[in-house]
Amino acid sequence: MPVHNAGRHLRAAVASIVQQTFTDWELLLMDDGSDDGALDSVENLADPRIRILRDGKKRGIAVRLNQALDLACGQYFARMDADDVSFPDRFAKQVEVLQADGALDLVATRAIVIDEEHRITGTCQSAISHEAICARPWLGFPLPHPTWMGRTAWFRAHRYATPAPYLCEDQELLLRTHAHSKFGTVDELLFAYRIQTTKDRRILPKIRRATAQYQLRYFLGREQWYCAALALLAWPANNANDWRKTMSRRSPFVNTYDVAPRVRQQWADILDAVTGSAPPRSVSDG
Repeated sequence: MPVHNAGRHLRAAVASIVQQTFTDWELLLMDDGSDDGALDSVENLADPRIRILRDGKKRGIAVRLNQALDLACGQYFARMDADDVSFPDRFAKQVEVLQADGALDLVATRAIVIDEEHRITGTCQSAISHEAICARPWLGFPLPHPTWMGRTAWFRAHRYATPAPYLCEDQELLLRTHAHSKFGTVDELLFAYRIQTTKDRRILPKIRRATAQYQLRYFLGREQWYCAALALLAWPANNANDWRKTMSRRSPFVNTYDVAPRVRQQWADILDAVTGSAPPRSVSDG
């Protein structure tokens, strides 16, 4: 779990790992030059499975993930951001799927999307099978990165690129490896992915530009002219769609906005377990 000024959300993220039903894990908190004191909030959890690693420098997510890979001791390597929440059965379900299919390299889960105040705003874009995930690589891979769990050996064979493309190091890794790997998704909501809509407006154009650049390098380098052309066309189309959604205060990364009441109740129960408080009600909650 890379950490840079995670603020008030870090403790809940860590608590959600401590409360996993699968208990044979080690959590590597990779500090990336934080100065907000958030890591102090988890030190008193006193769980020997949690390791906090600091060097006082800001080197970026990709560097920290590669460092974590070098330190990891387990057969599987799970990815998570410092402001998200894993549901209690996340690890157990993913380990079960990886053990059942020896050809599977990387598995994600479906995820709800939450805002800064823990309110559900929808669900994340996802596909289940490898074929569906990789169907249109010029549009990216619907495999939410903070939900990933994969074989440590696979991650070490395909390390994160450094210097990494701007805030899209995970998608670059998927593009680089999809032709000779196998991906999948657990078809259950097992994660809460926090997306800040206001932040989208500032960073999305940079992400789209970086994405187009690494896609074009990949496709042109393999003489995949058709895919390169589609990637080039997708760039302005995605920018236009991003602008339209952010102007209506909707995130481009949110797929479904109508979330079942039972999912909202499940999320309230999980949030209460990791923070001691349920999310505030919104108008859509009735």
